Amino acid sequence: MIKHFLSLSDLSKADLRAILDDAHAMKAARLGQPKGALDKDPALSGHTLALIFEKSSTRTRFSFDMGIRQLGGSSITATSSDMQLGRGESAADTVRVLSRFVDGIMLRANSHDTLTELATYSDVPIINGLTDYNHPCQIMADLMTLEERAKATHGKDLSEMTLSWIGDGNNVLVSFVNAAAQLGYALRISSPEGYRVNGQTLEAAKAKGANITADLTPAEAAKGADALITDCWVSMGDTDKEERLAAFPPYQIDQKLLKTAAPDAAFLHCLPAYRGQEMTAEVFEGPQSVVWDEAENRMHAQKAVIKWCFGK
Repeated sequence: MIKHFLSLSDLSKADLRAILDDAHAMKAARLGQPKGALDKDPALSGHTLALIFEKSSTRTRFSFDMGIRQLGGSSITATSSDMQLGRGESAADTVRVLSRFVDGIMLRANSHDTLTELATYSDVPIINGLTDYNHPCQIMADLMTLEERAKATHGKDLSEMTLSWIGDGNNVLVSFVNAAAQLGYALRISSPEGYRVNGQTLEAAKAKGANITADLTPAEAAKGADALITDCWVSMGDTDKEERLAAFPPYQIDQKLLKTAAPDAAFLHCLPAYRGQEMTAEVFEGPQSVVWDEAENRMHAQKAVIKWCFGK
């Protein structure tokens, strides 16, 4: 059976835990090594991963490319405009061809429908590098980062943490919602009206047992939380920039709001970040910010995802 990585809602608690544990172990094992050195146990020697980008990327592109190299494999990178996919060839036809050439495919897509069509017709694992619906690889890195922070500070398990999302109810938030039931963290959400996460997505997670409280004020969401998490107010593809810039200022994370969270609370942001908008420079550059660890952990978490997909 092919193991795709499309949504965190598809994975069991055991699978998510196994991926996180493997990510932590691989990161620890690489201490002191050059970044281009192979892992001591290069689990994917001889494997090739196709990296397809319909959206531009910094972290996703470099982290997947370096990750598969460290695992002993190789990658082939293309934008949709490099391929017939960008000229109207269907995702179904594209993936049936690529399945003959490569061992797995990572897609960073405009539409989640393209991703699911790829998975439907693929003979190799498909990994979601971001869609308009969700961003599961980012959240695996975020959860890994929260566990690292907890180990150094309060010592809580994820199931004991309260995570607060303050800002746009976007694809990154959806993946936090998708994993809440399996991993047991409490999730608080504060977003402006008109920019809130889909109600059906929330209800589906709650039906599985997720502890999620939505429609809070920023102050309500932040109080005593173990992490404050946000994202940029205007993302790729958003066409309502002026409306967003008018709606989101009350949802900025500043030092005053951060001080209402737990004393050792972490600040997370998936990047790119715009200081003075979704957070102040003081918060972004401050001692509670873990954004650079979070960015690095994209590579370690995604290496574990790739290995999981290949049964390694």
